[in-house]
Amino acid sequence: QVQLVESGGGLVQPGDSLRLSCAASGDLFSRYTMGWFRDIAGKEREFVGAINWADSNTYYGDSVEGRFTIFRDNAKSTVYLQMNNLASEDTAVYFCAADLEKWIWSKYWFPADFTFWGQGTKVTVSS
Repeated sequence: QVQLVESGGGLVQPGDSLRLSCAASGDLFSRYTMGWFRDIAGKEREFVGAINWADSNTYYGDSVEGRFTIFRDNAKSTVYLQMNNLASEDTAVYFCAADLEKWIWSKYWFPADFTFWGQGTKVTVSS
């Protein structure tokens, strides 16, 4: 079991950067693949990115690739989502997710690929 708590959301302007954190409690964080998803109003939950538990390999969704970066600090049991050059279309509730020792060699991940979820943190990009 792992419990996930996101933080770092808020109101920013277009072009700004923001870093989200997801702190995990419980055992074996270093063996969890971690993912980020987002809920945009009126849309299905969207894959943002994932980071491998073994070698920190990453995949990103098409809409964020090149602007967002995922990294993890296993010593702090925390995964981060660095978001740069934010746009209004990035306004969403962002969720982190975890699954034990799971990896898919594909950039197409789905919510069902993850077992554990946080409660989400809201990001609003507006001028």
